[in-house]
Amino acid sequence: MTIKTLILQGEGEQLDFKNRISSCEKIAKTLVAFANSKGGKLLVGVADNGYINGVKSEDEEKYMLQRAGHLYCRPALELHFEEIYVDDKLVLIAEVAQSDTKPHYALGEDHKWWVYVRVHDKSRLAGKVAVDVLHRSSLPEGVLINYTDKEKELLAYVHHHAKTQLPELCKHLKLSRRKTQRILVNLIVAGVLEVHSGNREEYYTEKTT
Repeated sequence: MTIKTLILQGEGEQLDFKNRISSCEKIAKTLVAFANSKGGKLLVGVADNGYINGVKSEDEEKYMLQRAGHLYCRPALELHFEEIYVDDKLVLIAEVAQSDTKPHYALGEDHKWWVYVRVHDKSRLAGKVAVDVLHRSSLPEGVLINYTDKEKELLAYVHHHAKTQLPELCKHLKLSRRKTQRILVNLIVAGVLEVHSGNREEYYTEKTT
């Protein structure tokens, strides 16, 4: 696949465009979101609309990306770089592989560490359940689910309510937030439910095939 064909696809779950790297904090969000999801490629020197401006100094852009990956991502991330000329303009490709040591955290401008995941063409802040799922999915052992009445009740509720959120589940099940989260994480890791990171609050749906 040529770089122009890739750009024509537009930004998405595994592709992001940046004119230049101006902030380690901001780009760290994208790097950890890729690592926590399916991996992805960052095209530096490409505008959001797909216009190729090219990079002025690939060394400076590489330095910023490596600095972000090493100092602003925890655990640190290694990037694979490729340089491609398109119509005499240089595009720097930085590839981030899907990680097997999830979750990765990005250091924010508030000096706190946050987990991000990739949702469509955005890097979204992950909620507590999503973070726990990332932790569990990186462990070698599987998940053994004991289908008690609470598991069955939770599944029935999610089946009949679109975009179910944690507070309503706690209220319906009459369980603490911690116990409800534990049930949710088990069902998500087992592939029965899905967790979605929205703009404000994560929500849960039945797993689609």
